[in-house]
This record gives sequence, structure tokens and C-alpha cells, in this order.
Amino acid sequence: MRFFGLRKKTSSSSASLLSMVTSAPAKCFFVTGPPGVGKSTLVMRILETLKSSHPSLNIRGFYTREIREGSDRVGFEVVTMDGRCGPLASSKVSSAESLGWPTVGKYKVDIASFDSLVLPELQVREGTDLFVIDEVGKMELFSSSFFPAVLRVLQADIPILASIPIPRFGRDIPSVARLRNHPGGAVFTLDTENRDTIKDTIYAQLVNLLPKC
Repeated sequence: MRFFGLRKKTSSSSASLLSMVTSAPAKCFFVTGPPGVGKSTLVMRILETLKSSHPSLNIRGFYTREIREGSDRVGFEVVTMDGRCGPLASSKVSSAESLGWPTVGKYKVDIASFDSLVLPELQVREGTDLFVIDEVGKMELFSSSFFPAVLRVLQADIPILASIPIPRFGRDIPSVARLRNHPGGAVFTLDTENRDTIKDTIYAQLVNLLPKC
């Protein structure tokens, strides 16, 4: 496992990062950083660039986006690579069914909805060029089927672009720690200064792993 993070956007540090990555290319790219730093946004920027440069890619997986009412965040939803979406968590749900759902802060996690969308997307199929997994976090890991599916993807030797939460108070989620230390992977710690450099670095490395289009 390799760990990368730029403290300052300078030409020397950028060159050093690129040198380290190109000398030992990874197949699993894990973007991490504090909440709100833009992990999902970075994943989507890389994905959009890949789709533009490699329009024939077969990409499977999902990303997570906020649900807002005005300026208030009221939940999260999952979006698959083919555009299907469904709820992941909500602070507004109050049905009898939701009484037994797990919670993260003020949000109740809809495991059934999550599983129905995500598990088919994480099936390893011939012809898949890239998996996108945004994210492997506390909400998603309430699903007992999710992390085993992620591990099967890791074993498939297909490039992965994923986001993972940063350890809080020095404590990592055990499943996330397994990814963070996975051989053949690289962890990129995102901050407000290095977003563009990390985007370009991951994109360049992914392009070298993907079929030529």
C-alpha cells in the first residue's frame, strides 16, 4: 500500500508524487480526507474525464450524493453508473419500517434500498473495465453483504476508484483499514490545496491500466 498527500501545491512536490506513483503503479485508488473536503466530487471529476477520453469504457459501481431541502442536508442517495438512484439515508423518514433501521447521527440508513442498487453493480462480470465505489463508509457498511462484495471486486484484478473516510481520533473502521492496507492499492489524502494534482495523478495512472479506446 502506498500513501500520497500533498501539503503544498508546488512543482517539486508534484513531481515527487508523480515519480513515486509511476515507479510502482497501483490498481486500486482510494481517495480519503476529512468530511466535506470533496472526495465524492473528486471521484466524479475523474469519472467525467475518463468518460470523455474513453467513451467505450464499461464502468460499474456507484457514487453517493447529498439530498438537500434548501440549504439543509436531509439525507443521501446512491446513484449507479447507469443512472439509477435510491435512498441511502434520511433524517426525514418516519415510517414504522424505519424504526429498526441503523442510524448515523441524525440519519436513518435504508439498507434494503442500498443493497438493491449497489450489490448488482458490484458483481464481477467479464468485460468490466473499472469499478467505482463511493464510498466505503460507516453507512454503507451497515449492509452485511456490502463489504464481502467489495472484497470480491478487489480479488478480481480490475482497476478500482473508491473513496474511504479518514480515521477519526486515530481510530479506523476495521473494514476500511483492510482497504487502506491492501497490497496493490494507493491511498490519496485530499485537502483543499491538492485536489487538482491528485485528480490528474489518479487519472494518468488509471489511463495506463484501461483498454485503449
